Amino acid sequence: MSGRVLVTGGAGFIGSHIAEAYLAAGWDVTVLDDLSRGQEKNIPRCARFVRADIRSPEARRTVAEGGFDVLNHHAAQIDVRVSVDRPAFDAEINLVGFVNLLEGATEGGVKRVVFASSGGVVYGETSVFPTPETDGKRPVSPYGVSKLAGEHYLRALGLLNGFEGVALRYANVFGPRQDPKSEAGVVSIFVSRVVAGRPVTVFGDGTQTRDYVFVRDVARANVLAGSAPVARGDGIDDTAFNIATARERSVLELAEAVMSVLGRRVPVEFASPRPGELFRSVLDVRKAEQRLGWRSEHSFEDGLRELATWYREEAS
Repeated sequence: MSGRVLVTGGAGFIGSHIAEAYLAAGWDVTVLDDLSRGQEKNIPRCARFVRADIRSPEARRTVAEGGFDVLNHHAAQIDVRVSVDRPAFDAEINLVGFVNLLEGATEGGVKRVVFASSGGVVYGETSVFPTPETDGKRPVSPYGVSKLAGEHYLRALGLLNGFEGVALRYANVFGPRQDPKSEAGVVSIFVSRVVAGRPVTVFGDGTQTRDYVFVRDVARANVLAGSAPVARGDGIDDTAFNIATARERSVLELAEAVMSVLGRRVPVEFASPRPGELFRSVLDVRKAEQRLGWRSEHSFEDGLRELATWYREEAS
């Protein structure tokens, strides 16, 4: 299937790869972004571009009047630490902005909304590993709360207004275009520091784990989620999918892997743990494999090499 899709946040790290993947699959693509984090150079040449804040009337009109089949929503406040320091700001973007777009989707007859959620922060601290979609929801940060609430808004407004909603609960996404200055991208931060020969900083003791998934695998999941059959059940988990690898690595293992791939060693420095962060996160992906026909295809090491190549080219 192909059609017309609006990708919000399409000038950003993940969103730009999604826009490319939709174009490669034959879709007509429009990108909406306020460029507060994203960069216009990331937007594919064949995509239309609308510069707007997702909280604005213009963004709502763009969705309502664009004749889109799919709204793919990736514009967001993405930093856990920012959400802890400024919870009202986090909610204003991640909830008020999202609902503004959903109202536009209702007016415009959008058939499906694909929502970027988060596996780690939605589930919170759990005892089930890898964690399935049906696990309890225990967000420990305002960012996690806003993502979980977004899933509930997606379901409720979809039922009320007639569009289908799909939530993709990401593990830790990494790859080219990930901002090494962002607190939300530890892989890119480590790569940038090792390339520069500078120490990497580990918060806590480094044994905390994450599930790292390559960005182009994530983009492919979004294209599939734009048209795959979904059946609404009794709750948000029925139309939610973990997008991950089901393989966890500690932060110390990540640092070692980055140094190994880049062929350069740097000191590892330790700092105090940061509030609102999980200790362990790894996601069960069997549902995405069975229902979306998706699985991660890029190896972790190959993904690191691609990120390092991109970073060196950017730095030069």
